[in-house]
Amino acid sequence: MIYLLRHGDAEEGMGDDAVRRLTLKGERQARAAGEALAALGIEPDACLTSPKARAADTAKLTCEALAIEPEITEELRGGPFDSTDLAAGRGDVLLVGHEPDFSTEVARLTGARVKLRKGGLAAVDGGTLVALLRPNDLAAIAE
Repeated sequence: MIYLLRHGDAEEGMGDDAVRRLTLKGERQARAAGEALAALGIEPDACLTSPKARAADTAKLTCEALAIEPEITEELRGGPFDSTDLAAGRGDVLLVGHEPDFSTEVARLTGARVKLRKGGLAAVDGGTLVALLRPNDLAAIAE
Protein backbone atom coordinates (compact mmCIF):
# COMPACT_ATOMS: atom_id res chain seq x y z
CA MET A 1 0.00 0.00 0.00
CA ILE A 2 1.24 3.46 -0.87
CA TYR A 3 -0.16 6.51 0.91
CA LEU A 4 0.41 9.90 -0.69
CA LEU A 5 0.00 12.86 1.67
CA ARG A 6 0.22 16.37 0.28
CA HIS A 7 1.93 18.80 2.64
CA GLY A 8 -0.26 20.95 4.85
CA ASP A 9 -1.16 24.59 4.32
CA ALA A 10 2.00 26.67 3.97
CA GLU A 11 3.15 30.27 3.99
CA GLU A 12 2.82 32.21 0.77
CA GLY A 13 5.88 32.14 -1.48
CA MET A 14 7.95 35.29 -1.02
CA GLY A 15 11.39 33.96 -1.88
CA ASP A 16 13.01 30.55 -1.73
CA ASP A 17 10.21 28.01 -2.26
CA ALA A 18 12.15 25.28 -0.43
CA VAL A 19 12.03 27.10 2.92
CA ARG A 20 8.30 27.89 3.06
CA ARG A 21 6.98 26.73 6.45
CA LEU A 22 3.63 25.34 7.50
CA THR A 23 1.02 27.72 8.83
CA LEU A 24 -0.78 26.88 12.08
CA LYS A 25 -3.54 25.42 9.91
CA GLY A 26 -0.96 23.29 8.11
CA GLU A 27 0.41 22.03 11.41
CA ARG A 28 -3.12 21.05 12.50
CA GLN A 29 -3.66 19.28 9.16
CA ALA A 30 -0.42 17.31 9.54
CA ARG A 31 -1.21 16.21 13.11
CA ALA A 32 -4.76 15.26 12.09
CA ALA A 33 -3.43 13.13 9.22
CA GLY A 34 -1.24 11.16 11.61
CA GLU A 35 -4.00 10.79 14.19
CA ALA A 36 -6.47 9.68 11.49
CA LEU A 37 -4.08 7.08 10.10
CA ALA A 38 -3.46 5.77 13.61
CA ALA A 39 -7.22 5.71 14.37
CA LEU A 40 -7.75 3.66 11.20
CA GLY A 41 -5.10 1.20 12.32
CA ILE A 42 -2.79 2.11 9.46
CA GLU A 43 0.84 1.49 10.36
CA PRO A 44 3.17 2.45 7.51
CA ASP A 45 6.53 0.71 7.57
CA ALA A 46 8.29 3.82 6.26
CA CYS A 47 7.71 7.50 5.56
CA LEU A 48 9.57 9.25 2.76
CA THR A 49 9.35 13.00 2.37
CA SER A 50 10.37 15.84 0.12
CA PRO A 51 13.24 17.88 1.61
CA LYS A 52 11.23 21.10 1.23
CA ALA A 53 10.43 22.51 4.68
CA ARG A 54 6.64 22.38 4.40
CA ALA A 55 6.69 18.70 3.40
CA ALA A 56 9.39 17.66 5.87
CA ASP A 57 7.50 19.41 8.68
CA THR A 58 4.25 17.74 7.60
CA ALA A 59 5.97 14.36 7.65
CA LYS A 60 7.48 14.98 11.08
CA LEU A 61 4.16 16.02 12.64
CA THR A 62 2.21 13.24 10.93
CA CYS A 63 4.69 10.55 11.94
CA GLU A 64 4.55 11.50 15.62
CA ALA A 65 1.24 9.60 15.86
CA LEU A 66 2.62 6.69 13.82
CA ALA A 67 5.83 6.07 15.77
CA ILE A 68 8.04 6.19 12.68
CA GLU A 69 10.79 8.58 11.59
CA PRO A 70 10.46 10.31 8.23
CA GLU A 71 13.29 9.90 5.75
CA ILE A 72 14.10 12.74 3.35
CA THR A 73 14.40 11.79 -0.31
CA GLU A 74 15.31 14.09 -3.18
CA GLU A 75 13.00 12.17 -5.55
CA LEU A 76 10.02 13.88 -3.88
CA ARG A 77 11.45 17.43 -4.13
CA GLY A 78 9.32 18.14 -7.20
CA GLY A 79 8.65 16.67 -10.61
CA PRO A 80 7.88 13.15 -11.76
CA PHE A 81 8.75 10.20 -9.53
CA ASP A 82 7.96 6.50 -9.33
CA SER A 83 6.28 5.63 -6.04
CA THR A 84 6.61 1.90 -6.62
CA ASP A 85 10.38 2.27 -6.97
CA LEU A 86 10.51 4.39 -3.80
CA ALA A 87 8.40 1.85 -1.90
CA ALA A 88 10.21 -1.25 -3.15
CA GLY A 89 11.25 -3.49 -0.28
CA ARG A 90 9.85 -1.14 2.37
CA GLY A 91 6.33 -2.55 2.92
CA ASP A 92 3.53 -0.01 3.28
CA VAL A 93 4.89 3.47 2.64
CA LEU A 94 3.69 6.99 3.39
CA LEU A 95 5.01 9.56 0.89
CA VAL A 96 4.81 13.28 1.71
CA GLY A 97 5.20 15.82 -1.06
CA HIS A 98 3.68 18.19 -3.54
CA GLU A 99 1.14 18.87 -6.26
CA PRO A 100 0.77 18.41 -9.14
CA ASP A 101 3.26 15.54 -8.73
CA PHE A 102 1.09 13.44 -6.42
CA SER A 103 -2.04 13.69 -8.58
CA THR A 104 0.05 12.79 -11.61
CA GLU A 105 1.43 9.74 -9.78
CA VAL A 106 -2.05 8.61 -8.69
CA ALA A 107 -3.18 8.89 -12.32
CA ARG A 108 -0.15 6.95 -13.53
CA LEU A 109 -0.76 4.15 -11.04
CA THR A 110 -4.55 3.94 -11.19
CA GLY A 111 -5.88 5.93 -14.13
CA ALA A 112 -7.89 8.04 -11.64
CA ARG A 113 -7.91 11.80 -12.14
CA VAL A 114 -7.62 13.43 -8.74
CA LYS A 115 -6.34 16.63 -7.24
CA LEU A 116 -5.03 16.37 -3.71
CA ARG A 117 -5.82 19.32 -1.50
CA LYS A 118 -3.21 20.62 0.94
CA GLY A 119 -3.21 18.10 3.77
CA GLY A 120 -5.14 15.55 1.68
CA LEU A 121 -4.33 11.86 1.38
CA ALA A 122 -4.63 9.24 -1.36
CA ALA A 123 -4.22 5.52 -0.69
CA VAL A 124 -3.22 3.27 -3.59
CA ASP A 125 -3.11 -0.51 -3.52
CA GLY A 126 -1.48 -1.82 -6.68
CA GLY A 127 -3.45 -0.22 -9.50
CA THR A 128 -6.47 0.71 -7.36
CA LEU A 129 -7.23 4.02 -5.67
CA VAL A 130 -8.76 2.78 -2.41
CA ALA A 131 -9.19 6.13 -0.63
CA LEU A 132 -9.07 9.84 -1.33
CA LEU A 133 -9.46 11.90 1.83
CA ARG A 134 -9.66 15.66 2.18
CA PRO A 135 -8.11 17.41 5.18
CA ASN A 136 -11.56 17.79 6.76
CA ASP A 137 -12.16 14.03 6.37
CA LEU A 138 -8.86 13.29 8.14
CA ALA A 139 -9.70 15.77 10.93
CA ALA A 140 -13.09 14.12 11.46
CA ILE A 141 -11.51 10.67 11.66
CA ALA A 142 -8.87 11.96 14.08
CA GLU A 143 -11.50 13.27 16.53
